[in-house]
Amino acid sequence: MKLCVAQAKAVKGDIRSNIENHRKIIDLAISHGADTIIFPELSITGYEPTLAKELAIAVNDGCLNDFQHISNTQKVTIGVGMPLKVDAGITIGMVLFQPDQERDVYAKKYLHADEDPYFVSGQSTVSLLGEEHDVALAICYELSVPEHVEDAYKCGAEIYVASAVKSTGGIDKAIARLAEIGEQYEMTVLFANAVGESDGFECAGRSAIWDNTGVLVEQLDATSEGILLFDTKTRQALAVMI
Repeated sequence: MKLCVAQAKAVKGDIRSNIENHRKIIDLAISHGADTIIFPELSITGYEPTLAKELAIAVNDGCLNDFQHISNTQKVTIGVGMPLKVDAGITIGMVLFQPDQERDVYAKKYLHADEDPYFVSGQSTVSLLGEEHDVALAICYELSVPEHVEDAYKCGAEIYVASAVKSTGGIDKAIARLAEIGEQYEMTVLFANAVGESDGFECAGRSAIWDNTGVLVEQLDATSEGILLFDTKTRQALAVMI
């Protein structure tokens, strides 16, 4: 299995433009053999909580159909970030497209206090991904919540993939925590962060991969779009800048 995390720049609220950019990044990842591709938090709209109500969609909205087509034809799993409408309000969702399957959702369960006015805690329709069902997902603040990684570990996760929008002020703490998760739980850790501006702050990039001892094995820079790939069989990592 070859996992990929994407470091992408979103255009504020521009769903169509961001989908096109996702397609380009997905094409690049597929050309390097990726079979699972995970994007940053709310990657299709940008991380813009004040616009979430305006931009939120139902999980089966047709605007995302291109990703299902790519998944079906290329036999890849794709996870993109989107505010989703649910009965209780709006969740921070990752819509998961898998070959010839109904859409699944990984929804952010643990919210930061700043998100409470705009979002509700989400309910996921998927637990672990991958051929061995050993890939756990997290969205941003969740990586800081001990119960989250503990639950993933108890469910048998050996790989932890965090989709995030971390600012230049918060990136060092997040990186230290992800390395700690790798060491403490003996998990391989992948981190997809955004670049560019979101919600009035500068996203810090520096998407990365740590091995299951917490050692950093590959990392992107702070400003460029790109992808990181990890081969679960060979344990090799690759960085590709755009």
